[in-house]
Amino acid sequence: MHSTVSLPRGPVMVDVAGFALTDAERTRLCHPLVGGVILFRRNFQNIEQLKALTAEIRALRSPHLLIAVDHEGGRVQRFLDGFTRLPPMRVLGEAWQHDPQQAESLAETVGYVLAAELRACGVDLSFTPVLDLDWGRCAVIGNRSFSRDPEVVSALALALQRGLKKGGMATCGKHFPGHGYVEGDSHHVIPVDVRSLDELMADDIKPFVRLSAAGLTSVMPAHVVYPQVDNQPAGFSHIWLQDILRRQVGFDGVIFSDDLCMEGAAGAGGIAERARAAFAAGCDMALVCNRPDLADELLGTLADPAIAGLAERLARMEGQGGQAEWEKTMDSADFAAERAIVARLAMPPDALKGPAVGEAS
Repeated sequence: MHSTVSLPRGPVMVDVAGFALTDAERTRLCHPLVGGVILFRRNFQNIEQLKALTAEIRALRSPHLLIAVDHEGGRVQRFLDGFTRLPPMRVLGEAWQHDPQQAESLAETVGYVLAAELRACGVDLSFTPVLDLDWGRCAVIGNRSFSRDPEVVSALALALQRGLKKGGMATCGKHFPGHGYVEGDSHHVIPVDVRSLDELMADDIKPFVRLSAAGLTSVMPAHVVYPQVDNQPAGFSHIWLQDILRRQVGFDGVIFSDDLCMEGAAGAGGIAERARAAFAAGCDMALVCNRPDLADELLGTLADPAIAGLAERLARMEGQGGQAEWEKTMDSADFAAERAIVARLAMPPDALKGPAVGEAS
């Protein structure tokens, strides 16, 4: 039985390999520089196993490590069995075209169900909402975006944010200042967006401004270069993170790096150089995913960047409400009705008819 270590949360978020922690992972998660854990589909077998895993992670340290997941809806939903299937955000954007008020209500319901189900399993945060605009040219964003219209994206993301808060969860707007205009996937290449700052402020940055004013708790920058503003990708750019996001937009929450193991981060050098560059630019927490060897290399070589205000900002990312309270919510008739609304949204329009000839089922 491992005793709980009293230790402030550090500025690095790492992952784990399977359904339960190994001894090596327990040691890694107790490193002073670690402050959070990101879970993936490989970490999910069923709800009881997930609850046991999050309980094991939370018991290691006080304050507990933040537990996060990419669980947006559509093709980005890590936990499936026993969870409500969430629609891609484009479905809400399409609903807006018919009835804006109803679409906002649906977005709030989606946020509530998403958050409450994760909170009942001990997860603090989903990296959502996607605030990127759908310019029709970025396959990695695509239907993860609410709309091409920044006003529609802002309104629906605000509604989703209200639902997440009702479900005890903070928010993460991504990918600042906007990933929807570029064609490349920053998991594999370093995309370049040639637009000016004025063009970006007139379109893609608008949702970040609106949500920041309404209490957006965290932001994840894009691994995209905007050469008219800076030759560094946004996540490594002091201009983007400090001058524009902090001062111009007025954002005061947590800035997460995107995964430093992605190809879009490779221009900054090795893993320690990438992390130092991210922190120097203004990131609060660096993500190192799918490479435990690189996580150990980073933890073994990185000096504590001593980020001012980090503990307070990270404390605002903690899930609200006790897990037992959310488990009780899961059993209520009211919540079952909310779940049914969301599940219906996630069904393809012709789901009842079955696939047409030549279509994938």
